[in-house]
Amino acid sequence: MSILRLLIAVVLIVVVGAFVMGYLSNRTGRAASLPSPTETAASDTVARARDSAAQIGEKAGEAASTVGSTLEEAALTTKIKAKMALDDMVKARSIDVTTRGTTVTLSGIVGSKAEHDRAMALARETDGVTDVVDNMRMLQRVD
Repeated sequence: MSILRLLIAVVLIVVVGAFVMGYLSNRTGRAASLPSPTETAASDTVARARDSAAQIGEKAGEAASTVGSTLEEAALTTKIKAKMALDDMVKARSIDVTTRGTTVTLSGIVGSKAEHDRAMALARETDGVTDVVDNMRMLQRVD
């Protein structure tokens, strides 16, 4: 969760920085017959600032996209874990749920074939899941 907060903070800082850079570059638009060396240097600085702001904006867009997909994956994982926790047949604490995109991986130890099948069914029937990978193992009983 702290990584998510960090990404959001970075995105906000980048967006505010891009806004400030854009504001400062708009304030330098003055009409003059011949530019002085100082004005030429200032216009070069403004051009570099605009380029930097454009690159920052692109990176902010990429970061926002990453944050969005991470939130979607976390939502799928949470839905499946909640279904398992509410199901009497599945011991949710012994099953790990990992989501990458729309593919869910179930791993851990289950006590029976029925528990295994129910956990798989709960994951498969969750909206947004396109594939379920089974890495669960059966508990070996020694009699």
